[in-house]
Amino acid sequence: MKIDLQELISEFGNNLKLDYDLRKKNWFNIGGKAKIFYKADNLKELINFLGRIKNKEKIFVLGAGSNTLITDKQFNGVVIKLSNNFNNISLLNDNIIIAGSAATDKSLSEFAMENGLSGFEFLSCIPGTIGGGIKMNAGCFQREFKDILISIQVINKLGQVKTIPAKEINFKYRDSGLSDDLIFLSASFKGIKKDKNIIINEMKLLKERKEKAQPTKIKTSGSTFKNPIDQSNKKVWELIKESVPLEKSFGEAHISQKHCNFFINKGNAKFDDMKKLIEFVSESVLKKTGIKLETEIKILE
Repeated sequence: MKIDLQELISEFGNNLKLDYDLRKKNWFNIGGKAKIFYKADNLKELINFLGRIKNKEKIFVLGAGSNTLITDKQFNGVVIKLSNNFNNISLLNDNIIIAGSAATDKSLSEFAMENGLSGFEFLSCIPGTIGGGIKMNAGCFQREFKDILISIQVINKLGQVKTIPAKEINFKYRDSGLSDDLIFLSASFKGIKKDKNIIINEMKLLKERKEKAQPTKIKTSGSTFKNPIDQSNKKVWELIKESVPLEKSFGEAHISQKHCNFFINKGNAKFDDMKKLIEFVSESVLKKTGIKLETEIKILE
């Protein structure tokens, strides 16, 4: 039985859009339209919505869009965006923070700093949301989400809510192993009490290191490939540099001259341009080094 789209519109009003343009919803500024786009106002409405579509559609949860490449064709499914009601951050006790999954990594880092909690400094350099960060075990400067996480609250596609302790999550490098069927709602994190000025200084140093090494204020999606830690002692940018002519481009999809694991949309690059560049680099590295790269960015087709 097909979903009645008009019934969905009448039930969810302005929070539900058909044929919704996704291009401005991601950092690459690439992408077509979603068949259904739903902005969840609160948990009750999200449970209701999931109950109405009864797992009959492909679902993609869109966070900040900071590491997502989206097809130019219509995405034949549902894109869910969590509203600002899912980005609250609060202190549970002296050293535990509860954060909604739509909150940004940067805002969690700043909240921790304001409350004299260390361990969150690295998050000030990650341009995504808490939900996306947990899903991919995001990290930088030798720190990852798994280092501070206590537990997460999730909802599955059938609308069932549960809590998963961090110790039950099989975290690996840039991977949580958590099912794509889960939508992250919130998480609890543990920090270490420290002088606020020391934390501020650490965040400043990390930001300076990042700005020195990575492109900023341009249409990019962060690190394209994961470091192949099981196959090589070299960083992925080193493998790219020795395997690929860095001036190589497809349309307006280019390799950053500042950091060759960052790919850039220099104007109006198409999905196919960026995908061809990703495939070209991956194939070139495999041919030159024998190492098969894995993408860090999420490709939505």
